[in-house]
Amino acid sequence: MTSNELVTKEDLEVFGNKLMEKIELILQPGKAQSKQWLKSKDVRKLLNISPGTLQNLRINGTLSYTKIGGMMYYKLEDIHKVLEGGKH
Repeated sequence: MTSNELVTKEDLEVFGNKLMEKIELILQPGKAQSKQWLKSKDVRKLLNISPGTLQNLRINGTLSYTKIGGMMYYKLEDIHKVLEGGKH
């Protein structure tokens, strides 16, 4: 089976931008020392909260995040600020 799909210049630009964002996440300074970015499941485990509570923290601006594709990433530094009682 073969399928004919058209890839536009815009598709390639979007792909390239997403790829660069992922590479930049991997190459963050200090990455070898500890994780700089955490996925939602890691944040929920760390804070001992439900998916709904994490969503509320995103919606009300308490916890900032970066979305790449369908995944959300959170800076460890921002999580520490929330634990200390301050907003980012």
